[in-house]
Amino acid sequence: MIELKNISKTFNPGTINEKHALNGLSLKLEDEDFVTVIGGNGAGKSTMLNALAGVWPVDSGQIIIDGTDVTGLPEHRRAPFLGRVFQDPMTGTCGDMEIEENLALAARRGKHRGLGWGITKAEKEKYRELLAKFNLGLEDRLTAKVGLLSGGQRQALTLLMATLVKPKALLLDEHTAALDPKTAATVLEATDRIVSENHLTTIMVTHNMRDAIAHGNRLIMLNDGQVMLDIKGEEKKNLTVEDLLHKFEEASGEEFANDQAILS
Repeated sequence: MIELKNISKTFNPGTINEKHALNGLSLKLEDEDFVTVIGGNGAGKSTMLNALAGVWPVDSGQIIIDGTDVTGLPEHRRAPFLGRVFQDPMTGTCGDMEIEENLALAARRGKHRGLGWGITKAEKEKYRELLAKFNLGLEDRLTAKVGLLSGGQRQALTLLMATLVKPKALLLDEHTAALDPKTAATVLEATDRIVSENHLTTIMVTHNMRDAIAHGNRLIMLNDGQVMLDIKGEEKKNLTVEDLLHKFEEASGEEFANDQAILS
């Protein structure tokens, strides 16, 4: 479903601030893979997602989504392939619009807009049904402005919007990092459910090693813009944080330097 072939990206080349963010990164995801991505600061986690989404062009390499080479396509041309949820709960929704209006926009993504009635009764019932699954009371607040929601409610809504029209791949960029532990657990539970129900191919970047181990069927650790570890199957099921740190030290010859990831 997703293939990154030898992707390289350097920021500020030829200056004192030159940073090699991705160094020949190669990664292949099968259909319905749920991959969690962990790594230290500057390892290339968010850079990899931005490269996949087309936020900026890569220096070299090839990006393929469901058999289509999207390497040269700008961000808006890749949007029909991807759903994305960001770290900031304020990103991905329009705070001045109502919940049902945000959902209606998401439902019409990639479609031609006409002069018909804005939101039908059937659509409202569908939105209520989908929102009720979050157990956050959102189904009774369809006309509430999104800007008035809590961070967890807004992130749940963004997750629903990103998957309302089934994408080829769902990109989650530390989407629970700004939430308190209890709310983060609720959003992660909803994430697992939506990914499973819709059979989505998913990449979830996280700073939390325990979440990376507990969710998905595959775990990737990045270091210096390359895949350092790729763990799946029974090996991932039996993995502990201590095992993961040891494997990283064996593979890289250095200690994992991200206290936030270790202590979360």
